[in-house]
Amino acid sequence: MTDRSVRFFGGPLDGRVQELTDQEPVPGTIVRHIHLHGGPKIETLYELGLTEHGWEYRVSATTHTEPTHSESEPDGLR
Repeated sequence: MTDRSVRFFGGPLDGRVQELTDQEPVPGTIVRHIHLHGGPKIETLYELGLTEHGWEYRVSATTHTEPTHSESEPDGLR
């Protein structure tokens, strides 16, 4: 890993290493990864930080962005 790369920890991107952009990295920057598959859309947020080992994105929060059955239809009927 170079000083211009960042490693992801946790979530679906765990272990991935990628190069940082040409802009100066800012600790606390949040990136959003949206995982699309046969089920609900899953959004994972990663927060950028600088450690003694270099830049890293750590899972900040994970949300499910599609409503559950009970949220979309309060009476539970279709």
